[in-house]
Amino acid sequence: MTTTASPDLTASALTAADRCDACGAQGYVRVLMDAGELIFCAHHARKHAETIDRVATHVHDETSKLYEPESAEA
Repeated sequence: MTTTASPDLTASALTAADRCDACGAQGYVRVLMDAGELIFCAHHARKHAETIDRVATHVHDETSKLYEPESAEA
């Protein structure tokens, strides 16, 4: 999957309220296309990576959040 960075598009981070359009899980990948926008969980983003590469005008990928260590609370 090709990920591009654009200051105006990356400003809106995904939140827990952004849900995967395929299954309803938390969304970590926003795909912008000429026809609109889709949000995917990491699983469905990987599953549809070939198609996303073909049709996306921009991909905002936050799957790295899945691998960040949890912050310790005092």
